[in-house]
Amino acid sequence: MSTLPGRTHTLSPLPHGGDGQFFRLGLAEKDSVATTQDGGRTVMRPGDLIFCDPGRQRSPRLPDAGGMTVFRLPRSYLQLSEADWDRLTGTKVAGDAGLGGLVSNFLSALSAGADAHTPQVIHQLTRNAVDLLVVLVMELLQGSQGNVPALPQARDEMLSQVRAHIEQHLPDPGMTPQSIARANHISVRYLHKLFQGDGTTVGQWVRQRRLECCRRDLSRAPHRRITVAAVAHRWGFTSAAHFSRVFRAAYGMSPTDWQTLASS
Repeated sequence: MSTLPGRTHTLSPLPHGGDGQFFRLGLAEKDSVATTQDGGRTVMRPGDLIFCDPGRQRSPRLPDAGGMTVFRLPRSYLQLSEADWDRLTGTKVAGDAGLGGLVSNFLSALSAGADAHTPQVIHQLTRNAVDLLVVLVMELLQGSQGNVPALPQARDEMLSQVRAHIEQHLPDPGMTPQSIARANHISVRYLHKLFQGDGTTVGQWVRQRRLECCRRDLSRAPHRRITVAAVAHRWGFTSAAHFSRVFRAAYGMSPTDWQTLASS
């Protein structure tokens, strides 16, 4: 990721290639206007983002008088079809709320604080910024195409990342969709969309994984050397009675019966 010459210095090295291999993301620093070749105007407020592709006729032209930081990124980062590039080019994203606000704030802080970090830290932060940008683009394209998934590879990678986070925090009874989304820098709405694509919900996935861990531990504790309540609390269930109900509903027997059966 870099910014255009004259705006600020390069944040992270980019692969070699002509300008046609890159797209631009404008970040407004003050009130400004982006224009198109046919005279169209897009009013930009501080923090707003806009996608530009210089190779497309309808791509906005960003103001030359300053007031905007322009990031240049390889098109290969997003792996979009030409139809998706057409939809994305010229799209403005409000920078004061939601996922757009998160990306805007991150990019603004990354650009402003570049001199305060080592190149290694900047490189890692740039990778994180690109990951956030991929998620933002996914949400934008999904919104323009109904429920048709965009960027399936990026979606699968994000889902794997979220599942790994859940796996690490299964013992935490305070884990919620809000905390999961916050830890993975995505919106709660998008988090639910990820799991809906697999025919389940976040809550169902967490509960199923906790039940599987409990069943495994109960089968490893012959002759009741560990209580059902202790196993339940180990994996994030705050109520032994609730755990017993959902265990029976899932496996057709009580946790105690399963433990007895496993030790026989």
